Amino acid sequence: MVDFGQRFQTIIEKLKASDHKITPQRLAIAKILAESKGHPSVETIYEQLKNDYPTMSLATVYRNVMLIKSLGEVLELGFPVGSNRYDGNKPYPHPHVICIRCRKIIDPDLTTLQDMTKEVVHKTNFTVLTHQLTFFGICGACKKEERPTETKMKSA
Repeated sequence: MVDFGQRFQTIIEKLKASDHKITPQRLAIAKILAESKGHPSVETIYEQLKNDYPTMSLATVYRNVMLIKSLGEVLELGFPVGSNRYDGNKPYPHPHVICIRCRKIIDPDLTTLQDMTKEVVHKTNFTVLTHQLTFFGICGACKKEERPTETKMKSA
């Protein structure tokens, strides 16, 4: 279970340790990343903050997210289409399941991932520095939205 307050403090401590100013905008961006239960995009973060910080630009949000990422406190999930998403709760490699329709992202807790990593190391003689494991599919909510005729047409 992620302690959101601790995640926020860790991000702020890393910013201070690397001699970055702790501005109100930077604090707000770090707070959203640390407290988000989802995986927000830069645009989502900007939308959440633009009323409180009307002079802040989308570019400012992007630069700050990239700064926090460079400190190892945000994991970036890249997409070929659409905006990348960011995980400030778990900034370390972990698996994701992504719905190809609604783009919902879930972090499954897979205890076997460490075993898989050890097996890859054993079979390849690589020193694994990081990894990315992403499953793509259709979530339960999107499956429920499928009309019966669509399902029949796909299976025909």
